[in-house]
Amino acid sequence: MKNMLYTITHWEAWDWRLKYVPIIPAWVWYCIKSRSLWFFTPSNPALVFGGFDGVSKKDMYLHLPPGSYPKSLFIKNNSPFNEVENLFLLKGFKYPAAVKPETGRMGFMFRKIENVADLKRYHETMPVNYIIQEFIDYPLEVSAFYYRFPGEKKGVITGFIKKESLQVIGDGKSTVLQLIEMSPRARLRLEEMKLKHKDKLNEILEKGKPFKLSHALNLSRGGKLVSMESEKDEQLLQVFDQLSNYSKDFYYGRYDIKCTSVEDLKHGKNFTILEYNGSGGEPHHVYGNGNTLLQACSILLHHWNMLYKISKASNHKGVPYWGLKQGWHFFREANKHVQRLKKLDAAYPV
Repeated sequence: MKNMLYTITHWEAWDWRLKYVPIIPAWVWYCIKSRSLWFFTPSNPALVFGGFDGVSKKDMYLHLPPGSYPKSLFIKNNSPFNEVENLFLLKGFKYPAAVKPETGRMGFMFRKIENVADLKRYHETMPVNYIIQEFIDYPLEVSAFYYRFPGEKKGVITGFIKKESLQVIGDGKSTVLQLIEMSPRARLRLEEMKLKHKDKLNEILEKGKPFKLSHALNLSRGGKLVSMESEKDEQLLQVFDQLSNYSKDFYYGRYDIKCTSVEDLKHGKNFTILEYNGSGGEPHHVYGNGNTLLQACSILLHHWNMLYKISKASNHKGVPYWGLKQGWHFFREANKHVQRLKKLDAAYPV
């Protein structure tokens, strides 16, 4: 009953399909106007499918400035583990490290690994290629949604938020399981939390001690999004203009970044780009600003309108829309891939 009441009164917790139902007609209209079911594909010419889905992180990093993203190793899942371990040491990686699928979505199978045993278990479990990265321990993770039109140097930051992880705080008397059951956001993922933290459920945390339930800060993984609209200014915009103009082909999407502080980010230092999410990137600020569902729909409609216009402008410059059959096959395979990762993630320990 508690879960039901929380979900009803917090539209952010609804299934994403319910949240988008009211504005689907607008998406259909843009498909009709562009005469393509995949009207968004010219939006980011550097990314396959316009960055809507199925983008390899390796390809994405190729279009970011050197040193702006984590040091990475791209691992084939069928490689002998001794080769992976040797490469890890040869390239100077240290524990803890981060691992995640080379192509993924919503933080599925993103993990922090503490030792060689963790890496071995991950390698032997993963059915797809993955990435080993240096673990970025900056204290702040932010998302900025940015777009600009082809041929223009200056863009717009429409939203800026910080991410907070799903966690519980010890009270000195309750077990981890009891704390999860008392947390409205964690309780919504109770069965998943039981599986992922089965070895810690009966542990009693010291008063004030945090227990992180997920290392992925995505909203879909239980993360919390908090508005930082007041930090948007010309200095911040210049940073994202420079990043996006480096590629010349990133026009619409969301940057997920770790940094020491917003001030350092504005000065272009002490930050690392974790992801660039193209046309499929959700404007996270619909969640972090206390919006009603109606206000959120209005924000999404504005972004879809910009996506249509940017894609149209890019198409006029010679970037084609994907064909029906080509797009359908790619979209179907990308979705199968994500569902596979989702199922694996639900039971894999944090």
